[in-house]
Amino acid sequence: MNIGEAARESGVTAKMIRYYESVGLLAPKGRTESGYRVYGAEEVHSLRFIRQARRLGFLVEDIRRLLALWHDRSRASSEVKSIALEHVAELDQRIAELSQMRDTLAHLASHCQGNDRPDCPIIERLADAATTECHEPGHVH
Repeated sequence: MNIGEAARESGVTAKMIRYYESVGLLAPKGRTESGYRVYGAEEVHSLRFIRQARRLGFLVEDIRRLLALWHDRSRASSEVKSIALEHVAELDQRIAELSQMRDTLAHLASHCQGNDRPDCPIIERLADAATTECHEPGHVH
C-alpha cells in the first residue's frame, strides 16, 4: 500500500509517517520503480504501536526502545516496566510543574481588578520576570 493508504489504516498522518521514517522509528519495506514508498501490514501495525505510545506521551527515544523490545520476543518485561515507570515519574514532574503554573496564574488573576485601569499584577509579574532574566549572568540581550 502507498503512504496515503498506510495513513488511513494506521490513523497516523502521512507527514508523521515521513517523520517517523526520518528519525528511524519506521522503515518501509521498499519502493516502487517510480520511487513511491511501499507499506505492508507490519508497518501499519508498527504505526499503530507508535501512535498509541505517542498518545501516552512517550518521547521518540522511548518509543524506539519500546519498539525494539516489542520486536524482541526474548525481552524481559522488567525492561518495559522500567521504561514505563521512568515515564510515569516524568509525567508526575510535568503535572507538578503545570499545577504550580496554574496556581500562580490563578493567584495573579484573582488579584487583577479586571477594570479599565492599566494596573495589572499579571503584566507586572511577567515584566518582573523578564527584567530578572535580563540581569542574570550569561544572558544575551
